[in-house]
Amino acid sequence: MSETPQAVFSIEKIYVKDLSLEIPHAPGIFLERSQPEIEVQLHSEGGQLDEDVYQVTLTVTVTAKAGDKTVFLAEAGQAGIFQIRNVPAGDIEAILGIACPNILFPYARETISDTVNRAGFPPVLLAPVNFEALYQQRLQAQQPAAEIPVQ
Repeated sequence: MSETPQAVFSIEKIYVKDLSLEIPHAPGIFLERSQPEIEVQLHSEGGQLDEDVYQVTLTVTVTAKAGDKTVFLAEAGQAGIFQIRNVPAGDIEAILGIACPNILFPYARETISDTVNRAGFPPVLLAPVNFEALYQQRLQAQQPAAEIPVQ
C-alpha cells in the first residue's frame, strides 16, 4: 500500500525586495496642519524559482494627500521564498495568491509604518486585508463575460 506523500509548505526567506519613499513637497509639507487622506493599493505576484520553490512579492503602495498636494508616497515590495511540495498543481496558484500574501502582509505593514514614521510622519497602520476575497475577485475578473445572444 503506497502512502500519499505529505504536503509541504514552508517559508524559506522573507525580505524587503524594494522600498521607496517620496516626500515631494518637503520641507514645507511638514508645516501643513490638515489631516492627509490615505490611499492604499495592493498588488501581489508570484512564480516558480526552482523545483518546489516559489517567490511571491506583495507590493503595498501608500499615498497620503492633503488637498491636491502629495504629502508622501511610500511603497514596499515585501517578498518571500516558499517551498511548496506534494501539493496538487491546481492548488499552487491559490496558495501563491492567498496564503503567501497573508504571511507577507504583516511584514509589509511594519515596513510601511516604520518607513513613514522615520520620515517624520505619524505611522500608518494598515487595516487587515482579506486576500482570499481579493483572489476570488481577480479570478472573476479574468473570467470571460458570458455571451448574450443577440436577437
